[in-house]
Amino acid sequence: MIRVQQQDFDIGEEIDRLRAGRTDIGAIVSFTGTVRDTAKGAPVTSMTLEHYPGMTEKELERIEAEANARWPLHASLIVHRTGRMTPGENIVLVVTASASRGAAFEAAEFLMDYLKTDAPFWKKEEGPDGGGWVDARDSDDAARKRWSAQDKAAE
Repeated sequence: MIRVQQQDFDIGEEIDRLRAGRTDIGAIVSFTGTVRDTAKGAPVTSMTLEHYPGMTEKELERIEAEANARWPLHASLIVHRTGRMTPGENIVLVVTASASRGAAFEAAEFLMDYLKTDAPFWKKEEGPDGGGWVDARDSDDAARKRWSAQDKAAE
């Protein structure tokens, strides 16, 4: 399940809803990304996330479907916020559920690596001295590429 929304989310409620009535789940892994108060040593007072409605949801659905094809997940969830947020606020929630922890951990990490590189979101950070759009990071690209390397090694 994926959702793109402006309003905040309650992590506990999201996990409870995901596992409601399920007794086949042995492991639930969650990752929550939040707005930091600094970036590259400079203060951050707010962050704005923009996206292309329709395109973004389609890409998140593709990423989630790929995770479900790679690992034996019983459930998964991606909630990603857009709009203006301030330090300490939630940005993204990824939850994976499986019979065992290995699949849940790997799938959650895979989803986050793909969200950081493939999902069409644009981030602008603002501080006391102004603001600017955030460029892609080489470390995110490297994390994403390792999944492709694992695919090639398995062939």
